[in-house]
Amino acid sequence: MYIFTAMLNLRFVKDYLLHRLNAKSRHGVHSPFVYRLIDNVIYDFEDKKVYDEVENLRKKLIIDNRIISVTDLGAGSRVNNSHKKKISDIANNALKPPKLAQLLFRLAKEFQPKTIIELGTCLGITSLYLQKAVPNASVYTLEGCPETARIAKETFKNAGATDIELFIGNFDDTLLWLTDKIGWIDFVFVDGNHQRDATLKYFEWCLPKVHENTLLIFDDIYWSEGMKEAWTEIKKHPKVTVTIDLFWIGLVFFKTGQVKEDFLIKI
Repeated sequence: MYIFTAMLNLRFVKDYLLHRLNAKSRHGVHSPFVYRLIDNVIYDFEDKKVYDEVENLRKKLIIDNRIISVTDLGAGSRVNNSHKKKISDIANNALKPPKLAQLLFRLAKEFQPKTIIELGTCLGITSLYLQKAVPNASVYTLEGCPETARIAKETFKNAGATDIELFIGNFDDTLLWLTDKIGWIDFVFVDGNHQRDATLKYFEWCLPKVHENTLLIFDDIYWSEGMKEAWTEIKKHPKVTVTIDLFWIGLVFFKTGQVKEDFLIKI
Protein backbone atom coordinates (compact mmCIF):
# COMPACT_ATOMS: atom_id res chain seq x y z
CA MET A 1 0.00 0.00 0.00
CA TYR A 2 2.80 2.41 0.90
CA ILE A 3 4.62 1.69 -2.39
CA PHE A 4 1.40 2.18 -4.38
CA THR A 5 0.69 5.51 -2.66
CA ALA A 6 4.27 6.65 -3.20
CA MET A 7 4.02 5.79 -6.91
CA LEU A 8 0.80 7.78 -7.18
CA ASN A 9 2.43 10.74 -5.49
CA LEU A 10 5.45 10.55 -7.80
CA ARG A 11 3.19 10.47 -10.84
CA PHE A 12 1.20 13.42 -9.50
CA VAL A 13 4.34 15.46 -8.81
CA LYS A 14 5.64 14.70 -12.29
CA ASP A 15 2.35 15.87 -13.83
CA TYR A 16 2.46 19.03 -11.76
CA LEU A 17 6.04 19.86 -12.77
CA LEU A 18 5.26 19.25 -16.44
CA HIS A 19 2.23 21.50 -16.17
CA ARG A 20 4.29 24.28 -14.56
CA LEU A 21 6.90 23.90 -17.29
CA ASN A 22 4.42 24.12 -20.17
CA ALA A 23 1.73 26.41 -18.77
CA LYS A 24 1.53 30.09 -19.64
CA SER A 25 0.60 33.25 -17.80
CA ARG A 26 -1.80 35.75 -19.36
CA HIS A 27 1.07 37.26 -21.36
CA GLY A 28 1.42 34.10 -23.44
CA VAL A 29 -2.25 33.99 -24.42
CA HIS A 30 -3.53 35.48 -27.69
CA SER A 31 -7.25 34.79 -27.27
CA PRO A 32 -8.98 38.04 -26.13
CA PHE A 33 -11.66 36.05 -24.28
CA VAL A 34 -9.17 33.90 -22.38
CA TYR A 35 -6.75 36.80 -21.74
CA ARG A 36 -9.55 38.85 -20.18
CA LEU A 37 -10.72 35.89 -18.09
CA ILE A 38 -7.20 35.32 -16.77
CA ASP A 39 -6.56 38.99 -16.08
CA ASN A 40 -9.90 39.89 -14.49
CA VAL A 41 -10.95 36.65 -12.82
CA ILE A 42 -8.30 33.94 -12.49
CA TYR A 43 -5.56 36.39 -11.44
CA ASP A 44 -7.81 38.54 -9.27
CA PHE A 45 -6.12 37.97 -5.90
CA GLU A 46 -7.71 40.91 -4.10
CA ASP A 47 -9.37 40.09 -0.76
CA LYS A 48 -13.14 40.27 -0.63
CA LYS A 49 -15.46 40.56 2.35
CA VAL A 50 -17.28 37.35 1.43
CA TYR A 51 -14.04 35.38 1.75
CA ASP A 52 -13.83 36.12 5.47
CA GLU A 53 -17.49 35.23 5.96
CA VAL A 54 -17.12 31.77 4.43
CA GLU A 55 -13.66 31.07 5.81
CA ASN A 56 -14.91 31.73 9.34
CA LEU A 57 -17.34 28.85 8.82
CA ARG A 58 -14.51 26.68 7.51
CA LYS A 59 -12.56 27.40 10.70
CA LYS A 60 -15.43 26.05 12.79
CA LEU A 61 -15.46 22.83 10.77
CA ILE A 62 -11.70 22.43 11.15
CA ILE A 63 -12.06 22.26 14.94
CA ASP A 64 -15.23 20.12 14.92
CA ASN A 65 -14.26 16.76 16.45
CA ARG A 66 -17.60 15.04 15.97
CA ILE A 67 -17.30 11.69 14.19
CA ILE A 68 -19.61 10.78 11.32
CA SER A 69 -20.06 7.71 9.11
CA VAL A 70 -18.94 8.48 5.57
CA THR A 71 -20.46 6.81 2.52
CA ASP A 72 -18.15 7.19 -0.48
CA LEU A 73 -19.65 6.28 -3.86
CA GLY A 74 -16.65 7.41 -5.90
CA ALA A 75 -12.89 6.93 -6.04
CA GLY A 76 -12.38 7.49 -2.31
CA SER A 77 -9.65 9.47 -0.61
CA ARG A 78 -5.87 9.27 -0.85
CA VAL A 79 -5.59 10.38 2.77
CA ASN A 80 -8.17 8.45 4.81
CA ASN A 81 -10.53 5.77 3.49
CA SER A 82 -12.01 4.91 6.89
CA HIS A 83 -15.81 4.98 7.05
CA LYS A 84 -15.67 6.75 10.43
CA LYS A 85 -14.15 10.22 10.18
CA LYS A 86 -13.86 13.35 12.25
CA ILE A 87 -15.47 16.38 10.67
CA SER A 88 -12.20 18.20 11.31
CA ASP A 89 -10.32 15.63 9.21
CA ILE A 90 -12.81 15.97 6.36
CA ALA A 91 -12.53 19.76 6.56
CA ASN A 92 -8.74 19.56 6.39
CA ASN A 93 -8.45 16.90 3.69
CA ALA A 94 -11.55 17.03 1.48
CA LEU A 95 -12.72 20.64 1.31
CA LYS A 96 -11.48 22.74 -1.58
CA PRO A 97 -8.67 25.00 -0.29
CA PRO A 98 -9.51 28.72 -0.05
CA LYS A 99 -7.55 29.60 -3.19
CA LEU A 100 -9.61 27.26 -5.37
CA ALA A 101 -12.96 27.83 -3.64
CA GLN A 102 -12.51 31.57 -4.08
CA LEU A 103 -11.62 31.12 -7.75
CA LEU A 104 -14.92 29.26 -8.20
CA PHE A 105 -16.64 32.21 -6.51
CA ARG A 106 -15.05 34.63 -8.98
CA LEU A 107 -15.92 32.47 -11.99
CA ALA A 108 -19.56 32.25 -10.94
CA LYS A 109 -19.66 35.99 -10.24
CA GLU A 110 -18.15 36.73 -13.65
CA PHE A 111 -20.60 34.67 -15.70
CA GLN A 112 -23.71 35.26 -13.53
CA PRO A 113 -25.39 31.88 -14.23
CA LYS A 114 -29.09 31.47 -13.53
CA THR A 115 -28.57 27.85 -12.53
CA ILE A 116 -25.59 26.39 -10.67
CA ILE A 117 -25.07 22.65 -10.18
CA GLU A 118 -22.42 21.22 -7.88
CA LEU A 119 -21.63 17.51 -7.84
CA GLY A 120 -20.07 16.82 -4.45
CA THR A 121 -21.35 19.03 -1.62
CA CYS A 122 -18.92 17.74 1.02
CA LEU A 123 -19.36 20.02 4.07
CA GLY A 124 -20.89 22.85 2.05
CA ILE A 125 -18.10 25.43 1.88
CA THR A 126 -17.83 25.55 -1.91
CA SER A 127 -21.62 25.55 -2.18
CA LEU A 128 -21.69 28.71 -0.07
CA TYR A 129 -19.08 30.41 -2.23
CA LEU A 130 -21.14 29.67 -5.34
CA GLN A 131 -24.38 30.85 -3.74
CA LYS A 132 -22.82 34.08 -2.49
CA ALA A 133 -21.35 34.78 -5.93
CA VAL A 134 -24.81 34.81 -7.52
CA PRO A 135 -27.44 35.20 -4.78
CA ASN A 136 -30.32 35.16 -7.27
CA ALA A 137 -29.23 31.93 -8.96
CA SER A 138 -30.86 28.56 -8.40
CA VAL A 139 -28.12 26.57 -6.65
CA TYR A 140 -28.40 22.78 -6.65
CA THR A 141 -25.79 20.71 -4.85
CA LEU A 142 -25.64 16.90 -4.97
CA GLU A 143 -24.09 14.72 -2.28
CA GLY A 144 -23.86 10.93 -2.03
CA CYS A 145 -23.22 10.70 1.71
CA PRO A 146 -26.20 11.40 4.03
CA GLU A 147 -24.04 12.21 7.06
CA THR A 148 -21.82 14.62 5.15
CA ALA A 149 -24.93 16.24 3.70
CA ARG A 150 -26.32 16.68 7.22
CA ILE A 151 -23.24 18.67 8.23
CA ALA A 152 -23.48 20.71 5.01
CA LYS A 153 -27.05 21.63 5.93
CA GLU A 154 -25.76 22.85 9.29
CA THR A 155 -23.18 24.95 7.44
CA PHE A 156 -25.87 26.47 5.21
CA LYS A 157 -28.05 27.22 8.23
CA ASN A 158 -25.16 28.91 10.05
CA ALA A 159 -24.57 31.06 6.96
CA GLY A 160 -28.25 31.93 6.60
CA ALA A 161 -28.24 30.31 3.15
CA THR A 162 -31.73 28.85 3.08
CA ASP A 163 -32.08 28.76 -0.71
CA ILE A 164 -29.46 26.13 -1.59
CA GLU A 165 -31.20 22.93 -2.69
CA LEU A 166 -29.30 19.84 -1.55
CA PHE A 167 -30.08 16.42 -3.04
CA ILE A 168 -28.77 13.24 -1.41
CA GLY A 169 -28.09 10.08 -3.40
CA ASN A 170 -26.04 8.54 -6.16
CA PHE A 171 -25.18 11.06 -8.87
CA ASP A 172 -26.42 8.54 -11.43
CA ASP A 173 -29.90 9.17 -10.04
CA THR A 174 -29.83 12.75 -8.80
CA LEU A 175 -28.00 14.35 -11.74
CA LEU A 176 -30.18 12.64 -14.35
CA TRP A 177 -33.30 13.71 -12.50
CA LEU A 178 -32.05 17.28 -12.12
CA THR A 179 -30.98 17.75 -15.73
CA ASP A 180 -34.43 16.57 -16.80
CA LYS A 181 -36.08 18.96 -14.33
CA ILE A 182 -34.28 22.19 -15.25
CA GLY A 183 -33.98 23.97 -18.59
CA TRP A 184 -30.59 25.09 -19.83
CA ILE A 185 -27.45 24.35 -17.83
CA ASP A 186 -25.39 27.45 -17.10
CA PHE A 187 -22.68 26.45 -14.61
CA VAL A 188 -21.64 23.02 -13.33
CA PHE A 189 -18.85 22.12 -10.92
CA VAL A 190 -18.06 18.39 -11.02
CA ASP A 191 -16.28 17.51 -7.77
CA GLY A 192 -17.29 13.94 -7.11
CA ASN A 193 -16.55 10.33 -8.01
CA HIS A 194 -13.19 11.08 -9.69
CA GLN A 195 -13.35 8.10 -12.02
CA ARG A 196 -12.94 8.19 -15.79
CA ASP A 197 -16.21 6.58 -16.88
CA ALA A 198 -18.33 8.45 -14.33
CA THR A 199 -16.78 11.81 -15.25
CA LEU A 200 -17.41 11.24 -18.96
CA LYS A 201 -20.95 10.09 -18.21
CA TYR A 202 -21.76 13.26 -16.26
CA PHE A 203 -20.25 15.34 -19.07
CA GLU A 204 -22.42 13.56 -21.65
CA TRP A 205 -25.54 14.05 -19.53
CA CYS A 206 -24.92 17.80 -19.40
CA LEU A 207 -24.29 18.22 -23.12
CA PRO A 208 -27.94 18.36 -24.31
CA LYS A 209 -28.55 21.34 -22.01
CA VAL A 210 -25.39 23.42 -22.61
CA HIS A 211 -25.44 26.71 -24.52
CA GLU A 212 -23.20 29.54 -25.69
CA ASN A 213 -22.42 30.77 -22.16
CA THR A 214 -22.30 27.46 -20.27
CA LEU A 215 -19.26 26.76 -18.11
CA LEU A 216 -18.45 23.24 -16.95
CA ILE A 217 -15.70 22.88 -14.35
CA PHE A 218 -14.04 19.54 -13.64
CA ASP A 219 -12.11 19.06 -10.43
CA ASP A 220 -8.94 16.98 -9.98
CA ILE A 221 -8.27 16.43 -13.68
CA TYR A 222 -4.86 14.95 -12.78
CA TRP A 223 -6.18 12.80 -9.91
CA SER A 224 -5.42 9.55 -11.75
CA GLU A 225 -4.59 8.22 -15.20
CA GLY A 226 -8.32 7.65 -15.63
CA MET A 227 -9.15 11.28 -14.85
CA LYS A 228 -6.43 12.45 -17.23
CA GLU A 229 -8.00 10.28 -19.95
CA ALA A 230 -11.44 11.72 -19.19
CA TRP A 231 -10.08 15.28 -19.44
CA THR A 232 -8.46 14.46 -22.80
CA GLU A 233 -11.75 13.05 -24.12
CA ILE A 234 -13.69 16.10 -22.94
CA LYS A 235 -11.26 18.45 -24.69
CA LYS A 236 -11.67 16.53 -27.96
CA HIS A 237 -15.46 16.70 -28.00
CA PRO A 238 -16.71 18.63 -31.07
CA LYS A 239 -19.09 20.77 -28.99
CA VAL A 240 -16.24 22.02 -26.82
CA THR A 241 -14.49 25.12 -28.17
CA VAL A 242 -12.22 26.39 -25.37
CA THR A 243 -10.68 24.60 -22.39
CA ILE A 244 -8.46 26.05 -19.70
CA ASP A 245 -6.31 23.61 -17.76
CA LEU A 246 -5.39 25.08 -14.36
CA PHE A 247 -4.02 21.71 -13.20
CA TRP A 248 -6.29 21.52 -10.14
CA ILE A 249 -9.41 22.19 -12.18
CA GLY A 250 -10.34 22.31 -15.85
CA LEU A 251 -12.70 24.87 -17.41
CA VAL A 252 -14.82 23.93 -20.43
CA PHE A 253 -16.59 26.44 -22.71
CA PHE A 254 -18.94 26.02 -25.68
CA LYS A 255 -18.70 29.41 -27.39
CA THR A 256 -19.84 29.25 -31.01
CA GLY A 257 -17.58 30.96 -33.51
CA GLN A 258 -14.60 30.59 -31.18
CA VAL A 259 -11.49 28.91 -32.54
CA LYS A 260 -11.03 25.54 -30.83
CA GLU A 261 -8.12 25.94 -28.41
CA ASP A 262 -6.81 24.32 -25.23
CA PHE A 263 -4.87 26.46 -22.78
CA LEU A 264 -2.54 25.49 -19.92
CA ILE A 265 -2.47 28.35 -17.43
CA LYS A 266 -0.41 28.78 -14.28
CA ILE A 267 -2.13 29.66 -11.03
